[in-house]
Amino acid sequence: MLIYVYKLVFILVFAFIGYNNPPFQGTKLQGAIIGGSFAFALSLLAVRIKKTELRNLWSATIGILGGAVVGFVVYILLEKVVLTFSAYIFFKTLFLFGFPITGLFIGIQKPNMFSPLNIREFFRGSSAFTDSFLLDTSAIIDGRVLPITLSGFIQGELIITNFVLAELQSIADSTDPTKKVRGRRGLDVIEKLRSNPQINVTILNKNIAGAKTVDQKIVLLAKDQNFKIVTNDINLSRIAKLQDVIVLNVNELAFALKPIVYPGEHLKVHITKAGKEKKQGIAYLEDGTMVVIDDAKSDIGRDLDVEVTSVLQTTSGKMIFGRKLTY
Repeated sequence: MLIYVYKLVFILVFAFIGYNNPPFQGTKLQGAIIGGSFAFALSLLAVRIKKTELRNLWSATIGILGGAVVGFVVYILLEKVVLTFSAYIFFKTLFLFGFPITGLFIGIQKPNMFSPLNIREFFRGSSAFTDSFLLDTSAIIDGRVLPITLSGFIQGELIITNFVLAELQSIADSTDPTKKVRGRRGLDVIEKLRSNPQINVTILNKNIAGAKTVDQKIVLLAKDQNFKIVTNDINLSRIAKLQDVIVLNVNELAFALKPIVYPGEHLKVHITKAGKEKKQGIAYLEDGTMVVIDDAKSDIGRDLDVEVTSVLQTTSGKMIFGRKLTY
C-alpha cells in the first residue's frame, strides 16, 4: 500500500514542477498536466512488472542507480537540443529525478531482477535473468527438482507461491501419518532450495482472483506472468498445456532419461522375487524398470548376468525380458 502513496507523491511533484516550469512554452496548467502525465506513465511502466515483494535493499539500490545512469545519459544527449528555459528545467528534472525513481519502483517490485546471482548469470549469457519456473505442490514434495536444478536442466528463478506453501502446511499438519510425512518432506525440500546459494528462489505472495483450487491458481498465474510450471501432476500438465502454458513434468523428464536397452545387450541384475510364469525371476534396474528372466526363480537373492531377449513398452512403463548367461 505504501508504494502507491509514493507513486502519488511522485506524480504530484512532477505536476508541480510542470506547473512552475511549463515545457514547450505552454500555460502553467498545461505544464502541470504534462508533468503529471510523465510521472504517471513512468509509474505505469513500473506497475507492469508485477510480483511485488519488498525483500531487500539491494534491488532498490541497483534500480535507482541504473535509472540515474539512463536518465543522465539521455539528459546529456538532449541537452544539445535548443530548448526554452522552462523546458530545460522540466526535462532536466525528468531525466535526473524521474528515471532514478522509476528504477527504484522496479527494484522494489521485482527484487530478484537485480539479485547478485541473476546479474552474474546475465553476464554469463544464462537464461536465469528472464526464465521463471512456478513449482507446484507435487514437484516440491517429490524433491527431484533440487538435483535437477543443480544439474543445470532448470536455469532461472524458482517461484513458490503463498497458496502452495499453505497447501504444504495443511498436508504437514494432517492427522494422516502418510500425508504428514509428505508435507514435512515438501517443507524440507523448500528449505534446502532456499539455503543453496546456487539456486534463486522467490516466495511470492499473490492472490489469484477467480480461482478456487491451487491448480487453477497456478495455471492462471503462470499464464498471466508468462511463467513455466514444474509439476508431477499429469492432470495439471494437461490443463496448463490447453492454456498454452509451458509445462516441465518431472516424471516425463525421468522417463526420457531412462537408459535405452536393446535385445542382445548384457546386464548384471539382482533377482528379488519370483515371476508370474513358471520358473521366472524378477529383477529391477536402478531406474525401476522391471526385468523378467527365464529360469531364474531358483536364483532369488543372487546377482546374475543376463542377456536381453526383448523389450516391451506398456502404458505403465517399460519391461525387459532376458535369459541367464552361462559361461
